[in-house]
Amino acid sequence: MKVSAVLTAGLKSCVPAVATTVIFSFFINLLAFTSPLYMLQIYDRVIGSRSETTLLGITLLVGYLLIINALLEMLRSRLMVQASQVVDSKLAGAVFDATHSAGLRFPRLAQGQSLRDLDSVREFIGGPALIALCDLPWMPIFIAACFILHPWFGAIAIGGALVILALTLASELATTRQLGLASKSSAAATQKAVSALRNAEVIQAMGMLGVLREEWLERRNEVLGSQAAAGGRSGLIAAASKFVRMFLQTMILGLGAYLAIHGQISPGMIIAASIFVGRALAPIEGVVGNWKGMTSARNSWTRLVKLFVVAGEQKEQVALPRPLGHLKLVSVTAGPPEHSHATLHHISFEAQPGDVVGVVGPSASGKSSLARVITGVWPPSSGQVRLDGSDLAHWDPQQLGRHLGYLPQDIELFSGTVAQNIARFQRVDSEAIIETARLCGCHEMIQALPDGYNTHIGDGGATLSGGQRQRIGLTRALFGSPSLVVLDEPNASLDQSGEDALINTIRRFRSVGCTIILITHKVNVLAVADKILVLANGRIQNYGSREEVLAPLITPHPIRAAAS
Repeated sequence: MKVSAVLTAGLKSCVPAVATTVIFSFFINLLAFTSPLYMLQIYDRVIGSRSETTLLGITLLVGYLLIINALLEMLRSRLMVQASQVVDSKLAGAVFDATHSAGLRFPRLAQGQSLRDLDSVREFIGGPALIALCDLPWMPIFIAACFILHPWFGAIAIGGALVILALTLASELATTRQLGLASKSSAAATQKAVSALRNAEVIQAMGMLGVLREEWLERRNEVLGSQAAAGGRSGLIAAASKFVRMFLQTMILGLGAYLAIHGQISPGMIIAASIFVGRALAPIEGVVGNWKGMTSARNSWTRLVKLFVVAGEQKEQVALPRPLGHLKLVSVTAGPPEHSHATLHHISFEAQPGDVVGVVGPSASGKSSLARVITGVWPPSSGQVRLDGSDLAHWDPQQLGRHLGYLPQDIELFSGTVAQNIARFQRVDSEAIIETARLCGCHEMIQALPDGYNTHIGDGGATLSGGQRQRIGLTRALFGSPSLVVLDEPNASLDQSGEDALINTIRRFRSVGCTIILITHKVNVLAVADKILVLANGRIQNYGSREEVLAPLITPHPIRAAAS
């Protein structure tokens, strides 16, 4: 699988820091000889010569070297933390955008998992696991030192390293599958729980809490079971690795005593050999101890690579001029992502700047699907959606969004203030927000809220009524004087005064050349429409002026009229 250029660039940004860390690790490992050589001098020279001057001199030297070692350790740790922050700054925005794009194509995607995956990668780069890997290449230095003291010491060090390496591979084989299952189950359980708890009122009113809780607990128990199985195996292997290291260090002391008895080594070499073997095995033991974090980071990176494959590369688009609002659909066929069947078939129609096109039809006729296609939320599987002659695919989504307004059936307001939601969370003058609210006829309604425009509406606008959410959503859709506005059932939750304000708002924006697609079931709102498009089964049944299309629908059938 090809790695995204964004991910590659993000990873390359930490290469200089990692290279520097490897160099630091070389000197840190060299300074690790300080303690065993000190022990060697104490037992072989100082005790035999009884020289206090020698003892003081080498002690001061050792203290100085240990201070340097500590400083290098600190700098190395800080360097990796900074490298992790650099990688995060390079990737965070791109991962957020890719998560959004992938979520449009695959709505069932566990979007929060991608952001957690980025955290996992950052923690790996700034954590002890990568430092242990940087120490690993210098392990032969200590094995060579063991051979210098005595060949048997070197053989034991190599044997211990191979045993611990075999245990590491066993840990990989024993835990990878279980950890993968646990990760997938955890993401699915969390996603389902969050999705269910968003509908707290329905859960409470209809007594669904117990059933949903049991379903979540069942999924959670699967996660805990997989994690427990992986943790048990990993813990067993980690304990075995620790036993091997401690046993080998003990055997080194026993072997050293035997060799010293036979005059092959000095007593100081016994302590030095024990420390050398411990240092030789420490990097491998560090890798084993951090194996779970390394596996988690590797799985997270794999998921990020797949995320960018799903999201696709975001190409830089040429900035197009502000559109006038000329909309044209040419034989558009489209359907929801992740589904093979189309809900729209060969849709073709055209709207001029300033036109108000009413879209009517029975339920499931494709009206909301048409709204998503026109706004670029769903890409057509065939055909073209053109705005001022340019295919929507040729527009930069962020630039296009400034010229579009969209009010979906499910009004998606965000946690924040009323003013922030109206301004689409842009930093703009308050006058622009208030002016748009006045044009949409909801300024007085907003003033009546507890804190006016500064009222915090909660997640999804939970503190507002349905009608208030709809009118604020309409104001947001029309903020910035967009060239094209798509309103999907904008009067579903409105009372008569709200409908009157809606009709007046549509007339105001039509008069300045805004093209409006108005999806509705209520005929009275269609009085403001210039053209009517009738949909049924995802196909256009009729399209023309309001008078031409509505007359057959409103005029009673002669036979039925006579019968009545």
